[in-house]
Amino acid sequence: MSNSENISPVNPLPIVVVGLAMVMFAVEVVLGLGASGMVGGADAVGWRLGALETYGMPGELQSWIIANGQYRGEFLLRYLTYPFIQISFTSMLFVCVFLLALGKMVGELFSPISVLIIFFTSAIVGAIAYGTLGVRAPLIGGFPAVYGLIGAYTFLLWVNLTVLGGNRGQAFTLIGFLLGVQLLFGLLFGGGYDWVADFAGFGTGFVLSFIVSPGGWGRVVAQLRRR
Repeated sequence: MSNSENISPVNPLPIVVVGLAMVMFAVEVVLGLGASGMVGGADAVGWRLGALETYGMPGELQSWIIANGQYRGEFLLRYLTYPFIQISFTSMLFVCVFLLALGKMVGELFSPISVLIIFFTSAIVGAIAYGTLGVRAPLIGGFPAVYGLIGAYTFLLWVNLTVLGGNRGQAFTLIGFLLGVQLLFGLLFGGGYDWVADFAGFGTGFVLSFIVSPGGWGRVVAQLRRR
């Protein structure tokens, strides 16, 4: 008999993507339980605010770090920790849905370490871009890092269209749609400058993919030359 009967019809999610989502979910559960008063007592109500102040990325912090030369670990660590602090449970769900969906598509072709590099580097660059604005509102949430995975997914589409001789501009349909949605919501309901971090993360993920994708830049060049 064929062993194909033992093959699952559903490809499992990359473990690195599941791990990132589980950390986000666990942090939100703890903060949510604290806010509801179910754990931690009266002090737990302020856990989310405390997490934001300790692990979030204040908009003016970057300028202060540079101006005062205070490149201390506790400040620099915020560039890596802010994606795991969400504003609400609903926000966490949206971030995790995007993370699992895009992470699955990217993680099936990229190595686990490449996924982590894209995720965290996109978060860092997103925070740096946001910090240059000097706004007071803090940056929290995983969207800049997730947009990095969108950039990597766009790269995969771009390469595929290049190989097939299609219109490579079609690869940017998803990011164009998301940009339109964000601009629409900003006009209707107002909003901050988080989109700057998001699209800096997207650009980072797209560019990094030329380096960390299987075969790297050489593979892309070879495919372009075959056209």
